Parts: sequence; C-alpha cells; structure tokens
Amino acid sequence: MKDMTTQDVVKKLTRDAANAPIRDVTGKQTDGAARQRLVLTVLVALLLAVAGVVAAPVAPACAASASGTTDDLAALLDKVVTRQLADDHIPGASVVLVKDGHQVFAKGYGLADVARGTKVDADRTAFYMASDAKVFTAVAVLQQVEAGRLKLDTDVNHYLTTFKIKDSYPGHPVTVRNLLTHTAGFDNDIFGRSSTAPLGTDALGKDLAAHQPRRVRPPGTVASYDNYAVALAGYLVETVTRTPFPGYVQRHILAPLHMDRTTFTEPEPRDMDATVAVGYRPDGSGQVSETGQYGAWTPTGAGALTTVTDMGKLMNALLAGGGEVLSEKSVQEMGKRQFGNDPRLPGIGFILEQRDRDGHRMLVKDGDLPGFHGNMALLPDRHLGVYVSYNGDGTDGSASYAGQELVNELADHLAAPVENKSRSTADAGAYAGDYRSTRTSTSDLTRAAALTSSVHVSAGAGGTLTTTGLSRDPETGEQHWDQIKPGVFQEHGGQDRIAFRDHDGMQLTVASDPTVAYDRLPWYASPTLHQYVLLGTLVLLLVTVLVLPVLALVRRRRGAASPLGARVARVLCWSTGALLVAATVCFMMLAADSNALNRSILVDDSPLLTAVPALTNVALGLTGAMLLCTVLAWQRRWWRLAGRVHYTLSALSAAAFLAVCASYQLVV
Repeated sequence: MKDMTTQDVVKKLTRDAANAPIRDVTGKQTDGAARQRLVLTVLVALLLAVAGVVAAPVAPACAASASGTTDDLAALLDKVVTRQLADDHIPGASVVLVKDGHQVFAKGYGLADVARGTKVDADRTAFYMASDAKVFTAVAVLQQVEAGRLKLDTDVNHYLTTFKIKDSYPGHPVTVRNLLTHTAGFDNDIFGRSSTAPLGTDALGKDLAAHQPRRVRPPGTVASYDNYAVALAGYLVETVTRTPFPGYVQRHILAPLHMDRTTFTEPEPRDMDATVAVGYRPDGSGQVSETGQYGAWTPTGAGALTTVTDMGKLMNALLAGGGEVLSEKSVQEMGKRQFGNDPRLPGIGFILEQRDRDGHRMLVKDGDLPGFHGNMALLPDRHLGVYVSYNGDGTDGSASYAGQELVNELADHLAAPVENKSRSTADAGAYAGDYRSTRTSTSDLTRAAALTSSVHVSAGAGGTLTTTGLSRDPETGEQHWDQIKPGVFQEHGGQDRIAFRDHDGMQLTVASDPTVAYDRLPWYASPTLHQYVLLGTLVLLLVTVLVLPVLALVRRRRGAASPLGARVARVLCWSTGALLVAATVCFMMLAADSNALNRSILVDDSPLLTAVPALTNVALGLTGAMLLCTVLAWQRRWWRLAGRVHYTLSALSAAAFLAVCASYQLVV
C-alpha cells in the first residue's frame, strides 16, 4: 500500500464519514442522516487534525520502518534467520550488524555441534569463512600497493620467482588488477583443490605451480569468478613480503583490528579448536557432518576461520575509511567499479561486488565451502554492514542463497523498492537461445554440470523475455523480464536486471552477479538437444542389453550357429551397452545429492568420480570395435536385415552417446 501522511488519513476518513450512511437499529437509513453525517464529519476532522498537530514531527509507520532503527533491523535479522534455519533444515547460524562504527546486534542461533548439542555463540563460535576470506586478500594486496611493493597494472610474472604464468596471449599479460577483479582469464579448475585435513604453510606456492589452469580468454575482457587468480594474488603478497600468507594476515590485518577469534593458519590454534562449528548437509530428517574445508589456497578461504563479531570489526574498518589497515583512498578503490561485463549494469570493485537493491549501493561478498555458507554486505551510504554465516548446506543447497536473501530483506526494510517506469517493446527475439556460464570448466569433470545447469532464454510479445536456470535462488525456476531499453531487462515484479551485448557472440550479464557472464551456445551445443540424444541412445542401448541375452538363449536352444565374428560382435555390443548404462547409473548416484556432489568435486575422493570416466573410456574402445564390426556385418551379411539394422543403430547410438559425454569431459 502507498504510504499515507497524517493529512492523507484526515482527508480519507473525513470523506468516508461524509459518505457513510447513518442507520438505526433496524438497519434502515434515518431521515436525519445528512445532519448526522455532517456532525460526524466535523468531529472526525477535528480529532484527526489535533492528532495530526501532535504527531506532526513523527514519520509515518512505513517511513519509520524505512529509517532503519537498530531495534527494527535487529528484529528483522532475528526473524529471518530463525525462519531460514527452520525452513531450510540448517543446524545453526550466527549474524552481526554494525552501524556508524558500532556493533549494534550479534546473535547465535541453533547448534554449532549437533552431536554434542553445543549452541552457537556469536562471540566464540568460529565458522569457516570460505570465499569471504577473499576480502582479506584484497586488503593485503592493497596494503602492498600502498607500500610500493606491488603495482596494480604490472605483469604478475614480474613478481613470481619459482614459477611463471604461461604466455598464452602474447602482449596481454595477467596483471595484479586482473587477479582482484576476476578478469585474469584462467579456466575454472577447482577439482580436488580442497582437503579434509590441514596442510603445511608452504603448500600455497607449490600447489599454484603444479595446478596452473589453462588461460581460456585474454585478461581484462570478461569477469568470471576465479579462485586460482585470488590464490595467486595472496601468493604475490607472500612473495614480496617473504612471509607466509597466514602470518602476514595475522600481523597486518587481524592484530591491528583486534580480531582475536580469526585465523588463516592450518590447523587452527588450539585455543580455537574447541569452538569451531561443525558443517553439515541434510540427510533425511537428520544431518551428516561435512569435511573438505581445508586446502592449499588459503587466500581464497581454505581453512580460514572467524566469528561474526570479529567480522564486524573488519566491516567497521572498511566503512570508516580503512581504520588501522588501509588508507581511505584504497578503501574507495576497493569499492569503486573496476570492471563490469556490461556498462549498463553494476560491476565489481576489488573482490567486492556491487549488488544494488532498493536504491541502495551494496558491496557484497559471499562464500561457500562444504557445510558452510556466509555473506558479508556493506551499505556505505548507510554506514551499515551485516555478516551472516551458516553451518549447514540446507535443503537442496538453499544455504548458499540464504545470506543473500537476508541481505535483500534488510535492504527492502530500509527503503521502498525503486521501480523502473521506462519500457521498450523492441523485438527481443534476437536474445533467445541457450546460454552457458563462463565459469564452466573446459578441462575437468565439473563441466558436466553444464548439461543440466544451462540458462534458457525465450522471447515473448511486447519485448518480454522468460528465462529458466538463471536465478541464484534455488526456489526460483522461471523468471519473466520486461525490456526497459533495447537489450536491458528488469525482472517482472522484482529488482534484478539482465543485459545482452554482442561480445564475440551474444552474451548475457546479470546485475545480481557481476562476477560471471553467459555465452549463447550454437544450436548443436544446446544442452536440451544433448539431453534428448543421451536419453534416446540410452533407451536403445538399455533395450539391447536386456534383449541380447534372451536372443542368445533362444538361438542356443534352436541350435542355430553363427560365425565367430558375429558372436564376437554381439558380445562387443552387449558389453558396450552395459558399460554405458553402468556409467549413467554411477553419474545419477553422484548427482543425486547436490550438496554431497559439491563436496566430492572439491575433495575428489568419491569412487564414482573415477568410475564414470573409467567406464566411458573402456566403452569408447569397444565402440570403435563395434563400428568396425558394423562394416563387416554388412559385407559378410551376418544376421538378417533387421539384425544388421539393429546392430548399426546400436553402434551409432554408442558413438553419439560418447560424443556428448566427451563434450562434457565425461570421457578423458
């Protein structure tokens, strides 16, 4: 409802009183209705006028809510987090709110350890911060820029001594700036980069040298979330200061800010060990503890621990112009737009992402590890910051969005939504198609996620669009968009925006996530087409696996003899089909629990991850033999015509199935 001032209320009630019929006890209007209406009108007007004078200095109810009093905000956070834990099956959480340089609210919710019944304590319970730790890495790099040891636009190879970044694009080196804006152009390669146990302090440089990803695009052209780049940024600090990254952060960031319950050291100090929350994923009505929070890439958050009240100190420092750790100029640069995939949408600063909502400029960083999900949001214009962390994945991975949901509700509470009234009816058909995230790996098994996680865009009448697979909210499937100007769309009934541009092909960018873009796929690379191919060929292969043994038994009873080559060909056909059916079953088991799959990919310790490519690789060799037998079957007239046609279709089906698998790195 539109906000009403006291004067509006007086006018409305006076009008209502003047128009209201006056009735007797029988319900009939009296003859003196007009006179009574006049008396009532005058009384209502006088009473409300007096009330208006008395209450004149007080803002309307909605405006008071929008003023963001600390009690209102605390009550909102308390309500939302409590609801999330109950609805999303999350064991525990912790949240802190800072405003005008002070901590104004902090509270723990639920259980830090389900087995022991340990409750979450906002001051003492430490959560793995995951990628929220990248904010510390940005601060550390900017400190060294201030000290003159690093320069933002210098080739990183200038600082590296034990290894070099490959010169894949001559004349286009990777710079320090690229590392902090996710524009270095490295392939997304996170397979097996996490560990279930703490690693040594010398692991960072060795791991970066041993697992350097391919460079898949020139630097500075597209922002695509890049863990390797941020880990490399932390290693540059380690190199120029000759101090292990955890020790550097402790000395130059944590100590000055008195963040005594935060550490980047693996394993964590003994005085923190007993207060570390256990991460969980839902399993039926219960919870299963997660592992895989450690790793070599400490600058990206592996093994890093913090409490929400400690994070409140960091937020206060950033909101106050850097506090004891950065200059005001560096803080401004950190939050300033450094790059954007589309100039018409918000972009990214140094690690911090701009996500506007309700007219607020929000600087956000969220982080996810198995069993832990957090979100930090700064509202500089309000001198306000909020940080929340959860120790559970939530149903269907809902906890990965819970922090952003909390921040969105906070922004909604502070101001009424800003609606874009402009509208364009230009034809939107040019933007229709299937799109794939630039974060999709080109080199490892994680690419298989693109088979089911692509974005589909369809055009409607009046310049509208419908998308599926684009929202970060797991409960939101289909979204509808209104065109506000050619190529730019706003979510119908929402605040998110998307934009399209021709960047070596059509590219889609989303305002709510400036660290990724989506490239339109040619028709032959459509995941929908691939799904139909896989399903159709798999059905034929499955029927073959079930029917061939029956036919073989019938032939044996009849005493029918076949040439040796024909018998070998049938064995090859059955074996190939069986292997591909088994590979599909293994893949389905692997993907059945998305939370467990995420952990398995990061740690790379699931036998299924080995089984799938092993089965398809063997099937690939057998399929080659099947294709040869197909030629021989027609030349030597093995079987009847129907038998030869079936064998040919089986061989082609296996080849088509494996071709699709290979395009998703399921054949290696």
